[in-house]
Order: sequence, then C-alpha cells, then structure tokens
Amino acid sequence: MARIPNNELDRLKSEVSLVRLVESSGIELKKHGKDYLGLCPFHDDKEPSLVISPDKNLWHCLGACNEGGDVIQWVMKRQGVSFRHAVELLKGGDAALSVPATPVKRNTTAKHSSPLVANPDDQKQLAVVIDYYHETLKQSPDALEYLNSRGLGDAELIDCFKLGYANRTLGYRLPVRNRKAGAEVRGQLQRVGIWRCQPWRAKRRLVVPSSREAALLTRRAHSARG
Repeated sequence: MARIPNNELDRLKSEVSLVRLVESSGIELKKHGKDYLGLCPFHDDKEPSLVISPDKNLWHCLGACNEGGDVIQWVMKRQGVSFRHAVELLKGGDAALSVPATPVKRNTTAKHSSPLVANPDDQKQLAVVIDYYHETLKQSPDALEYLNSRGLGDAELIDCFKLGYANRTLGYRLPVRNRKAGAEVRGQLQRVGIWRCQPWRAKRRLVVPSSREAALLTRRAHSARG
C-alpha cells in the first residue's frame, strides 16, 4: 500500500481545526488563556483534563489517560480506526461526525457516509462508481499530475471521458460487510467486475470507462508514453 505523502499529512494537521473537530464530536470546550479545556472522553473524567492548544493544533489529557497528539491521533482514538482510515476520514470531511461519549474499541468499520447501496440495475450502479472515481481523480493532485505527464491533463477532456482514479477509498464508502446491505452491494460489485474480496481489482489506477472514444484515448496515452 502506497505511503501517504508527508505534505498531505502536514496539510491535514495544520488545516483541520482541532477545536472544531472536538466540539463537533459533542465535547463542550471552555476557553482557558490560550487553550481550551474540556472533559476527556477517553476515561471517566470528573474535572476537565482535556487540553486543546489551538496555536499548535494539539491535544493532551492531563488526567488518567495522559495521552495526546494531533487531529489524526484524535480521530484514531475517538472513532477507533487505523491511521490510514483516520486520514481518509479527515480528507473526506467526515471525521466530525458525532460518536459515543465513551471510547470505542479499535475497528475497521467505515465511518464515511456510504454512496453505494444495492441497485437492481447494474448499469446504474456502475455509473455511481464511475462518478465516485471521477470525483476522486479531480481531488487528487498526484493523479492529475500523472495525467499531465501523459498529455491528458485538460479539464474538459477529463470531464468528457469521465476519467477516474481508483485509490482504494471506495471500500470505505460501502456499508458494513456483516450487514445485509453490505453483503448485497459487495456481491453486486463483484458480479460486475469492480470488486474482489482480496485484493481490490482496481487500486491506485487510472479508470477509463469503456467506450469507443475511450479506446482512442487509451491509445493516445500509450503513444505519449512512447
């Protein structure tokens, strides 16, 4: 799995307001000098021991936890997810979703709102996936830079051919696998060739929806490579 670029991590750590993130999860904060204080959600806190330092965008518990970190560590701890999953939540703007007031066990359940539900029409389902990959491409500097290097970076061309980028985040957008909705949508995606149980069929790849025009575009890309 590709490493998350340091500049992307630094951007999230500096641009995502920790104060807003904490307050959005249901924790009341009160100004105390340059910092903010609140009840720590990770232990049975009776007196405010959670300190948020907006100048540094860091948090620290002065109580029983004695833990702290940046916005990524907050999401990992508060929502019980992995480092990579926390980064994806922050990138998607979904990390401020309210969560239980008590800490949760670490898990891999997706916290994103899901754009995919089972659809009796396979073509319509494929259209949803194509739209998702298309939007993912337009939000990925690395993918856009790659297209530019192949002479395919024109915005009108990208929109016309609905070019997309599969970067493994679609899995986070699916319903939980151990629920009926999750099993149904995974079964459908597997049937139409989008999904494989292990590994993903498409991971960090350029996606070109199939059409006669797209075939010409693909040949153009191969010519540019040579």
